[in-house]
Amino acid sequence: MDLDRLHIIDLSATGIIGIKPDERLNPQKVITNVTMWVDTSSAAVSDNITDAANYRTISKALIAHIENGKPMLLERLAQELADLILDTEPRIQEVEIRIEKPGALRHARSVGISIHRSRVSR
Repeated sequence: MDLDRLHIIDLSATGIIGIKPDERLNPQKVITNVTMWVDTSSAAVSDNITDAANYRTISKALIAHIENGKPMLLERLAQELADLILDTEPRIQEVEIRIEKPGALRHARSVGISIHRSRVSR
């Protein structure tokens, strides 16, 4: 089966992330980019949302998790978001998450991590 890619680009949310004391108190902006591998052929034929991976539902879940979770590391947050997507939407077979913390380093626009997870490897 061929899989298509569904993207969420530059999803912005604010949450507690980091190891320094001020990072544990002050929410920071987190930018999330997601690529999800999914078979979209049924939705393309039916033109019905019930046959599609609902990116609005996924986006809302990601924002809520970033706003309410308080991981120390980007690595942890990335894994939690990948798990959340795979748990929320059974149609999605693989996911790549890229998370950035703008301004985390003084001489860089941003710092971030990318991870790729699949339903098969869980």
